[in-house]
Amino acid sequence: MGDPAEPPPPLGSGMHGVAAYRPSAGIVLFHRDGRVWMGKRRPGKGSEIIRCPWQLPQGGIEKGESPVDAAWRELLEETGTNKAKLLGESREWLYYDLPEELVGLALDGKYRGQRQKWFAMRFTGEDGDFAIDGDDNPEFVEWGWFDFAGLPGLVEPFRRKVYERLVAEFSKLAG
Repeated sequence: MGDPAEPPPPLGSGMHGVAAYRPSAGIVLFHRDGRVWMGKRRPGKGSEIIRCPWQLPQGGIEKGESPVDAAWRELLEETGTNKAKLLGESREWLYYDLPEELVGLALDGKYRGQRQKWFAMRFTGEDGDFAIDGDDNPEFVEWGWFDFAGLPGLVEPFRRKVYERLVAEFSKLAG
């Protein structure tokens, strides 16, 4: 008999192998006053499990697309504007694991979580430039400006470590 199977790696470690994580890009969009844009996700698969539907704009990286190009595309698709300037990029890819009850439901049922490259941007437009209802399948139903330091407390627990890292890494860019 062989050795017993090793226990699974800790959640959020990215240790399930890169293929288990959907590559995606995320945007921390800063207002001139340092607050950050967040959207409230529209209900979808697994919505009954999600208690904190607020999140930063993010989305998958398409084949042949660079992470920064994906960030610009996602910003426009999810917020309706691309009026921003790039401030910086996360040093590392950040990983999160879905809770077990969402594995197989969320992310088209193909992934156990996401690996994300994050980009800090400064919004250069006016609030009227946002159009979250620009297509037939909008990502968000509501949006607002939020205190950057408080973001980790506003999101689902499985995303909190990523948001804590974003606050630590991008705080110097907030003001």
